[in-house]
Amino acid sequence: MLILAQALALVTLAATFALILLGGLVTNTGAALAVPDWPTTYGYNMFLYPWSRMIGGIFYEHSHRLVGAVVGVLTVTLAASLWRAGGRLRGLGVVAVAAVAVQGLLGGLRVVLQKDTVAIVHGCLAQAFFALLVVIALSTSRAAARPAAAVAPATRAMALAAVALVYAQIVLGALLTHAGWLWLHLGGALAVFAVLPVVTARLRRGGDPVAAPAARALLVLLGVQLLLGAGAYLARFTPVALPGEQVTGLALPVAHRLTASLILGAATVLALRTAAAPTPRPVAPVLAGAGR
Repeated sequence: MLILAQALALVTLAATFALILLGGLVTNTGAALAVPDWPTTYGYNMFLYPWSRMIGGIFYEHSHRLVGAVVGVLTVTLAASLWRAGGRLRGLGVVAVAAVAVQGLLGGLRVVLQKDTVAIVHGCLAQAFFALLVVIALSTSRAAARPAAAVAPATRAMALAAVALVYAQIVLGALLTHAGWLWLHLGGALAVFAVLPVVTARLRRGGDPVAAPAARALLVLLGVQLLLGAGAYLARFTPVALPGEQVTGLALPVAHRLTASLILGAATVLALRTAAAPTPRPVAPVLAGAGR
């Protein structure tokens, strides 16, 4: 049963990643309101809208809706599999269904109310849902059953703080996109790059079969994210002409958003793994003169 749940979790995770990609394209192409009605699409049933009319902004917006529906179906199927598996996985499945339902409603309200506040919450919840799927995927994997290396309480606390920092930075990124809060996002980046490398350094040396490779991957992702963030800044906030112009100006922020999802996912793996790890036993002091 866990094998099926694991496969469904990975498929749902991949579909959600694609949905975040489409969400980034919708936002950065200005196609958020290309379809003015919801839950219909120009009066059509969403699933019956003619493919021949999916052009321009309608293509991005309507594709986002369709993939969102696929993610919803996959999530319900995943939750049913988790329910059959039993234990705490049942609770994770229920939370996932509730989250995807709220996310779909927020997407519709974004169209109906035309409020940037709804768009910000919609985008941030998408990333939280992605992290939840990472938790489910790890919890249903064989790796979860492998013994965890001992972790100091300070490292455990830093791993949890890393998840909070990354998610806060994602929220600040949404505020930058919709409200132009640049300096807060730059300040958040400094905090992330001050804490996460320390966490990865500690866990890379710990020898844990799950946390160590995840820490190495996270470190690489941080380097990629730094380059993407610098490029997105140059494209949007400076007169510097980048190669590719419009294509580059679209690709950089979308890739920046996707990499943020992967960083959040990797940090979530580290926090989940360290939470289950034992605390190192204190070494007994050697008494002077012992054995004389």
